[in-house]
Amino acid sequence: MQATLPLDKMTREEKLRLMEELWTDLSRDEAQVPSPPWHGEVLHDRAEDVKSGKEVFMDWEVAKTELRDRQK
Repeated sequence: MQATLPLDKMTREEKLRLMEELWTDLSRDEAQVPSPPWHGEVLHDRAEDVKSGKEVFMDWEVAKTELRDRQK
């Protein structure tokens, strides 16, 4: 089935709402969306970096503030 949407006539808000609806529908059954093999490798590498002290976690609120400050 091919769906044709009037994307050129839709507002940004309508497009974003549609994307949210599609994502909600697609993510209902996580088992149907397998992660690619490289994703597990990246997660493993990042966990090793945290374990070795090469990378550290930052509080999400602090990170958002720092990112916003960089944009000023």
